[in-house]
Amino acid sequence: MSLKLSSRHHYILIITILAISAFTHLWNAAGFPDIFFDEAAYMHRTMHVLKGLGPEEGALYDHPFFGQIFLAGVLGAIGYPQSLHTLSDPSSISLLYLVPRIIMGILAVADTFLIYKIADKRYGKNAALISAVLFSVMPISWIFRRILLDSILLPFLLLSILAALYSRESKHNTLLVLLSGACLGLAIFTKIPAFTIMPLVGSLVFFYNRKRLKMLGLWLIPVIMIPLAWPVQSIESGHLSNWIYDVFYYQTHRTGGSDLYAISKTFVQMDPVLFWLAAAALVFAAIRRDHFIITWFVPFVVFLYLIGYNQYFYWIPVIPVMCIAAGVLIVKLSEKIPRKQIAKVCMVIVISGISVFGMANLVDIITTDMSSAQYAAISYVANDTKYTHNALVLAGPAYSWILDDVFHKKNVWVYYYALSAPLYPKTVFVSDPHFHFDLNLGKGLVNLYNSTHVVSAFDGSISRYDTSHYPYQNLYYTTEGNHIEIRVR
Repeated sequence: MSLKLSSRHHYILIITILAISAFTHLWNAAGFPDIFFDEAAYMHRTMHVLKGLGPEEGALYDHPFFGQIFLAGVLGAIGYPQSLHTLSDPSSISLLYLVPRIIMGILAVADTFLIYKIADKRYGKNAALISAVLFSVMPISWIFRRILLDSILLPFLLLSILAALYSRESKHNTLLVLLSGACLGLAIFTKIPAFTIMPLVGSLVFFYNRKRLKMLGLWLIPVIMIPLAWPVQSIESGHLSNWIYDVFYYQTHRTGGSDLYAISKTFVQMDPVLFWLAAAALVFAAIRRDHFIITWFVPFVVFLYLIGYNQYFYWIPVIPVMCIAAGVLIVKLSEKIPRKQIAKVCMVIVISGISVFGMANLVDIITTDMSSAQYAAISYVANDTKYTHNALVLAGPAYSWILDDVFHKKNVWVYYYALSAPLYPKTVFVSDPHFHFDLNLGKGLVNLYNSTHVVSAFDGSISRYDTSHYPYQNLYYTTEGNHIEIRVR
């Protein structure tokens, strides 16, 4: 059974899906979600590149540096941040996060199209349309709004897979194989776990080309050589020992994260429909011995299990294959219905029901305001009041890079948890939920914090929602703008 559409109707559908994807990933981008610690850290590193200070800041090698180079290249092309003419009011400050989040949203729309093309090439147009719809409207798609390395690497990863698929029987197979390798190399150069996709793409290149070993070797060259720029840079900087420690010990012995079971439970809380639908689809794929889906999903999840330290957004590289697997399952089940007309109606009803459910819950989430308190806190410190004038500012990256790189305030201490004693007679703390977590990192910081008093406080809107019930359980992961105190000593 095939739900046949004319070319005109097909184009209308995919354009509609992309328009929906643009809405779900771009609407209220500055207001939702909150400004997460990791997002701000990547923006801080991006500003380091934009100022011409090199690709790496310091000697911490937690991730490769292509992510900040990519962001700096795009933002620098539009004259960011000078072109925004930022004032010290909250609405103006919000633009500093709106612009990079728009870039993330555009990448997510590109992901939607690439998912469609991959599924179309492998499984046909029906599965492709369903996969793209699921990626666009299901509630967990809000995590693609964050300024994260996982969001940056995903289009490169998807393009690598697509180029490998199209290399089969192509007159330009050599160029496509090189493109596939270069894209995967850039994905790995953005964040190391992308290497888990190598078995999938490598097998496609090997089995889809006549000169198998030659093409595989050609593909491996950029896959390996591009990420090697990371250790080479550490050697040039004299930090090779730091690189070895961070990559081979620190990354596998980090504390404070969650295990695979915990982030799976988080996925269920955020998006139970997609999780269980994808789980059933993955089992179905295993029964059918669908090596494409299994080889994409399993190595990555095994890697997450082995490293132990995980966060909920680590699911990003496999959410596309979960959507594709679900699309294939729905199509295959509809084909079991003997009457074609009934099968068509059933498939349309199922997809429409899932889409309406997902979209309704996603809209409930993305129209909330989770970040205005953070912008207000930045504005308070930037306005140079009697409390903040000529003071040492201790604040997390969400605030510090703006105060330092945009408003050029002096004495902004980015890595506040390394402070053991006061350096200035006047000290300002920007104390948010993440800051409270970091207080446990040093007794000296606790003593300094205890000597302060509150001069202003800003509350977010999360208290208006019951985060114990769906879909507002998603808001439980957007709490860093919940309650912020400006404290002075």
